[in-house]
Amino acid sequence: MHTEKHHHAFEPKIVAFVCTWCTYAGADLAGTSRMQYPPNVRVVKFPCTGRIDPVFILRAFQKGADGVLVSGCHPGDCHYMAGNFHARRRFTAFRALLDFVGVDLNRIQFSWVSAAEGGKWVEVVTELTERVRAMGPMREFRELDMEEHWSAHVNTPELQAVYNAIP
Repeated sequence: MHTEKHHHAFEPKIVAFVCTWCTYAGADLAGTSRMQYPPNVRVVKFPCTGRIDPVFILRAFQKGADGVLVSGCHPGDCHYMAGNFHARRRFTAFRALLDFVGVDLNRIQFSWVSAAEGGKWVEVVTELTERVRAMGPMREFRELDMEEHWSAHVNTPELQAVYNAIP
């Protein structure tokens, strides 16, 4: 099985927050089945999508991600009963905040992939990678990361007073 290799001027970095039981197993199935998909995805495994804090998504962008995928068990199939329902509600509310802070919502995808859906994992990853590649790099939050590192090294009496005032 040979695939044609394409070289692009920009290769996006995609961070995938996935549940252990379904999506991670589906991605593993895709790999063990030797299905071809873009190598742009860095997988971060959680017990359940219900444990994925929205701050993790912002932090992924801040640390250089160009796109984010959140994927878990299909509704009704959660190993923790309702974790994926909590994740879906949280993500729906979080979308408005992301839009407000200037994140193009096309850079984020929420999907359901079961352990038996290696092919669907390939489709989801390929579609997100191609969409983000067409959008180009996301630089906005990387600048915030640089500012955060820079400000952490400033040691002025004013900053020390603010730090000491935090309960």
